[in-house]
Amino acid sequence: MSSESRPARIARTRWNAGWWSAARRCDSPNFGPRPDGTRVSLLVLHSISLPPGEYGGPAIEQLFTDRLDWDAHPYFRTIRGMQVSAHFVVRRDGSLLQFVSCDRRAWHAGRSSWKGRDNCNDYSIGVELEGLEGEAFESAQYDTLLALAPGLARRYPIEAVAGHEHVAPGRKGDPGAGFDWACLRAGLLSVGIADWDFPDSAT
Repeated sequence: MSSESRPARIARTRWNAGWWSAARRCDSPNFGPRPDGTRVSLLVLHSISLPPGEYGGPAIEQLFTDRLDWDAHPYFRTIRGMQVSAHFVVRRDGSLLQFVSCDRRAWHAGRSSWKGRDNCNDYSIGVELEGLEGEAFESAQYDTLLALAPGLARRYPIEAVAGHEHVAPGRKGDPGAGFDWACLRAGLLSVGIADWDFPDSAT
């Protein structure tokens, strides 16, 4: 087995039609075209666990690929019929899954706005961190996020990063107080990304 770290492997990988070669590809049917001429300028971070607070199972992947058994858990009945997706999911162990090409519009932000611009799905990339809103995330997840960020920055003209809670305030609260924005800011600086905007409330 190679001693090379996951972040190092991610950092040297490549794009193909919006797919990142370091991620395990899991095609979702829940996507559409971006509006013509759209610049992909925003990274939106989320948190997700299915059922809430349970990690490592197949439910996230099943939800994003429209294969979730709505009767398998009482919570699933509350989201029955939901059709959603994100571009990426970062598991608790740092493993990376991709569901939608970053050249396409994933269905992750819903009704949203950033800096006065509505419909964030049109111009953003959505990354779901496996976790429970308000609780802490794993160091491996930050490592993967910080390895992915330079690849995104090279490929897309990203100008800002925000949480779902910042683009849909009052409606969404993820990733929540457990996400370490200071760690992300310092990590981005360490990989040469110093010019992304952050939400005013992200310290």
